[in-house]
Amino acid sequence: MAQKKTYDFAELANKYTLSFEEAIQYFRIGEKRLRQVIHENEDADWLIWIGNRHYIKRPVFENYLAGVNRL
Repeated sequence: MAQKKTYDFAELANKYTLSFEEAIQYFRIGEKRLRQVIHENEDADWLIWIGNRHYIKRPVFENYLAGVNRL
């Protein structure tokens, strides 16, 4: 079975954009739930689409999470 790469929290905290896998570990949100949040907010300002890949603007997504009561 393939092992998932683990990322250093301090390293991720210094990045402006996070890949999907990095965001899962940094924000401690499950893969299925993060996919659902992205799907529900495809035009959000915290999301960058490059082709079919999505990247999350870490500080902007942190502000988004601070404003929601439930994911």
